[in-house]
Amino acid sequence: MTAFLRRHASLLLIGSIAAASGAALWRRDGAGALGAALFHAWELFLFIAPSLVAGLVLAAALRQLMSPGALARWMGADSGWFGLAVATLAGALTPGGPMAAFPLVLVLAGAGADRGALVAYILSWSLNGFQKLLVYEMPLLGPDFAILRTLLTLPMPMLAGWIARRLPIAWEAPK
Repeated sequence: MTAFLRRHASLLLIGSIAAASGAALWRRDGAGALGAALFHAWELFLFIAPSLVAGLVLAAALRQLMSPGALARWMGADSGWFGLAVATLAGALTPGGPMAAFPLVLVLAGAGADRGALVAYILSWSLNGFQKLLVYEMPLLGPDFAILRTLLTLPMPMLAGWIARRLPIAWEAPK
């Protein structure tokens, strides 16, 4: 039971918040409002589901293609700053949203990347995503600002990965 709760704690928390919100909405505005909210939730699910399925299929395919330990030399605990740099570059070049990036993190973990490299990858994907730079920052904020922001945030994923490697927190990649 404890393992179930640990594995599904976020789902249980979000489900509890959703149920309480639904009950509050029903009480305040009636069944029609709750029905409209559920319909909008269903529409959102249908919008997100294809991306989620594609990301999971991509991650599953990569997991089958990569043998366990294949990335240990490149992004493992003994890869040093080089591994953090590789993870930072890979994160910056990963296109798509969280439906693609987070399943890839699981694949990288299963293939031998350590927690420092995974932290560097995720932080680089979120801070320095190349597609975000080209699609949003350059056109909206101008090249000077985009270049300045990128240069300032470029070392942060490697620093965070280095810190993650040194924190005395036990972590195992999900299987």
